[in-house]
Amino acid sequence: MSATGNPEVPTGANIVLGVSGGIAAYKACEVLRGLTEAGHDVRVVPTAAALQFVGAATWSALSGHPVAESVWTDAHQVNHVRLGRAADLVVVVPATADLLARAAHGLADDLLTNVLLTATCPVVFVPAMHTEMWEHAATRVNVQTLRSRGAVVVEPAEGRLTGADSGRGRLPEPAEILALLDRVLARGLAGVNGSGSDLAGRHVVVTAGGTREPLDPVRFIGNRSSGRQGYALAETAAARGATVTLISANVALPPPAGVTVVSVGTAREMEAAVRAAAVEADAVVMAAAVADFRPAEARTTKIKKGTHEPDPVSLRRNPDILAGLVADPPRSGQVVVGFAAETGDPDVGWLDHGRAKLATKGCQLMVVNRVGDGIGFEVADNEAVVLGADGSETVVPHGPKAALADVVWNLVGELLR
Repeated sequence: MSATGNPEVPTGANIVLGVSGGIAAYKACEVLRGLTEAGHDVRVVPTAAALQFVGAATWSALSGHPVAESVWTDAHQVNHVRLGRAADLVVVVPATADLLARAAHGLADDLLTNVLLTATCPVVFVPAMHTEMWEHAATRVNVQTLRSRGAVVVEPAEGRLTGADSGRGRLPEPAEILALLDRVLARGLAGVNGSGSDLAGRHVVVTAGGTREPLDPVRFIGNRSSGRQGYALAETAAARGATVTLISANVALPPPAGVTVVSVGTAREMEAAVRAAAVEADAVVMAAAVADFRPAEARTTKIKKGTHEPDPVSLRRNPDILAGLVADPPRSGQVVVGFAAETGDPDVGWLDHGRAKLATKGCQLMVVNRVGDGIGFEVADNEAVVLGADGSETVVPHGPKAALADVVWNLVGELLR
C-alpha cells in the first residue's frame, strides 16, 4: 500500500528525505510519517539551517534511523556517497531558494548537496519560499537548470506564507506531496525511463471536470464528470517533470501538488482559459466533459414550478474547444489530445463513434472510453482505447485512472520527441 492508499504503487523503497532551512520544515514531518507508514525506509538528511526549525531527535524518532547531520558524521561509512547511491528516490521538502541554487550549481558543501550529486535515482525538489524569492530571475534560472537535468521541481502552491504575507511560494500540503511521490516511485521502481522525468522542461495544459450551463440561479445543464481522470493526468504529468496548468470545472478534489489550477464554470469560460494557457503549452489534453449546449437564455430569477407545464428550453451550441485548438493552434508543433466518452447505439459501436470523432476533430490522439456500468464517470477506474491520427490503436485495460494517464503521456512524449 502506498502513502496515499494506492495499492498499485510499490512499497519498500529506500528514500532520502532532504530538509532545508525553511519554516515549512515542520510539514516535512508529516511527509516522513506518510512515507514510513507506507512501508518505505527513509533516511532524513537535514541541513544545518533545517535543524534550527526541527531538531535531530524528531527526525530520528519518526524515521527510526539516526540522523546524519554533516559529512563528518560516521565518516568511515562514506555517507556522502553511500546514501545517494542506495536511494530509490531523493526528495527535498522544503527546498529553499538557497538549496536550489546550490544544487543547480553543483556545490557540495554539506551532506545533503553531496547526496544530490551522487544520486542516480529520481530527484524531487518541493520548493517553499516567499513569492519574491520564487519569482526572482536567479531562482527561475536555477529551477530551469535542475529541470533540464531531469529533476522534478514542483511548482509551489499559492496561499498564506510566513507572517501576514500571501502569494505563490507556499509548500503544497503533505497529502498532495505524498500523492506526487507515489507516481514518481511507481515509474522509478518500475524502471520506466530511468529518472521518471521525461516531461521535464515541457509545459502541458489539462482540462478536467464537467462544465455547467446555468438555466437559472438554481439549476444548470451539466454532466456526471468527477474530474478524476483529468486530475490523474495533471498529477502524473507533474510527477514526470512537466509544468502543468490544470483547467478545472466544478470539481470537488484537492489540487495536485505542483500544479497551477484555473477554476472555470461554463464551456465558454473553459474556452477562454484554454486559449490563454495554450499559448505557452507543448501539449493540451482535453479530458473535461464540456457541455455541447447551453440555454439560449439564462433566467436571472428562479423558474417557479407553478401549475402548468414549463415552457420548452431553447438551446444554443457551445464552442467546440478541441476543434478550435486544432483549426487555430496557438502554438506551432503543439500536441492536442481529445477525450470521447461513448456508449454506442444499435447501429454504431462506441469505438466507431470515437474513430469518427478523431477524423472530425483532427487532433493527434483521441482517448475513447466506453462509459456506463461503473466505468468512466464518478469512479476511480477507467478503460480506454487511444486512437492515433496515424491509424494506431492502443488498448488500455481496466485499471486505475493514473495508469491510463501514464499511457497518454507516453504517447504524447513520443509525439513531442
